[in-house]
Amino acid sequence: MSRIRKILLLTLLVSLVSYNPGAIEKSNIVTEKLIPGNVRLTNNNSSGREFASVEKTINSFMRKWSIAGASVAISLDGKLSYARGFGFSDTASGEMTEPYHKFRIASISKLVTASAVMKLNEEGKLSLNDRVFGTDGILNDSYFSDPKDKRVFNITVAQLLSHEGGWTVRWGDQMFMPVLIAENMGVKPPADTRTIIRFALDKRLHFTPGTGKAYSNLGYSILGLVIEEASGMSYEEYCKKAVLEPLGIYDMTLAHNLPSQKAPFEVTYYVPSDVVLKPSIYGTGELVSPSYGGNDIESLGGAGAWLATAPDLIRLILAVDGLPTRRDILTDESISYMTDNTNGFAPVGWKTTINNGTWWRTGSFPGSAGMVKRQSDGICWVVLFNSSAWNGPDIYSYINNMMYRVTAQIKHWPEDDLFAYSLPIPLKTNLTDSSTLR
Repeated sequence: MSRIRKILLLTLLVSLVSYNPGAIEKSNIVTEKLIPGNVRLTNNNSSGREFASVEKTINSFMRKWSIAGASVAISLDGKLSYARGFGFSDTASGEMTEPYHKFRIASISKLVTASAVMKLNEEGKLSLNDRVFGTDGILNDSYFSDPKDKRVFNITVAQLLSHEGGWTVRWGDQMFMPVLIAENMGVKPPADTRTIIRFALDKRLHFTPGTGKAYSNLGYSILGLVIEEASGMSYEEYCKKAVLEPLGIYDMTLAHNLPSQKAPFEVTYYVPSDVVLKPSIYGTGELVSPSYGGNDIESLGGAGAWLATAPDLIRLILAVDGLPTRRDILTDESISYMTDNTNGFAPVGWKTTINNGTWWRTGSFPGSAGMVKRQSDGICWVVLFNSSAWNGPDIYSYINNMMYRVTAQIKHWPEDDLFAYSLPIPLKTNLTDSSTLR
């Protein structure tokens, strides 16, 4: 039976069983847990001989850097060509990593947030030049009405997107001191996003907004609240309805802090054995792993709180890449604004955008690391780890070198598009109309 006929048969089976994954061939779906949002890819879908050298390279990399589990997805010219998990999603149970496993993506979340803001701009619900605080600002909340530094009233949406809001981490990253801020503000720890923002507003800015750049998790957390106010929805709901679900992404969700709060199909996170323990963000005085209770993932919101699979991140990249191979969720003007380094704001959402068309975004927490890249040759790739490497953020240059070797080793790219084997099956039908795509 041809692969096209198999795809059509799979689609028919899905409709006949009313989205009951247990009735579909197990090689393409998980059946042991909750009903999934999508018909899922498994490692079997990328197990051909043409990938033997690829897998050897990735496995060797993981051994060298003591990575417990990884997920890798690669596309060429808009087609998902490869999606495979490596190692263990959980070492205690021995569960192997599959493409459907979810990882904390940390600052890769900023690409989701930036895309949502640009979507609101396209919808006319906000302007990038809108002020964020003050009586004429989007967040004209009395809680934020009396900042110590009145320059705060000049901060615009565009400046937060481009890390020009006026904050640095000179005295520490405001988003990673929830216990200290809770004590200072007289609230029960951990301090939530609004409390952290209020704490920052009680201090002077480090520079006049728009006159410099300094990477700011705080700025993107504020943008999460901007999205809520402009859309009339929660941050998570708007991102899902306006950006993710129209692309067939139904499995991304916001992360939580503790092992007991893990999402379905979420991996377990591992840190080096000599990692320094941190006081619990819940104020118990207990020393805990920085990956579970030592940092407050939830309060990061738009700065770094998303969970995602590698194939879903490929879907997102291909929808904001400006290329004609797949329809984009944003206009050419929005994509150019996010990536054109001559406009004074870019990169927006991305970490780096090079004029030759190579863009990338990285993200890491204790216990996880990820990198997404859009190359000028039509190749896009995603790498997600559930382990911290001993060299921390320096791991990204090594990931990049590994993926250069990996993509060079694929001599014959598959003609099939694996996206056809991960057909979106929404469990809800009130989705944004597909006409928002182009």
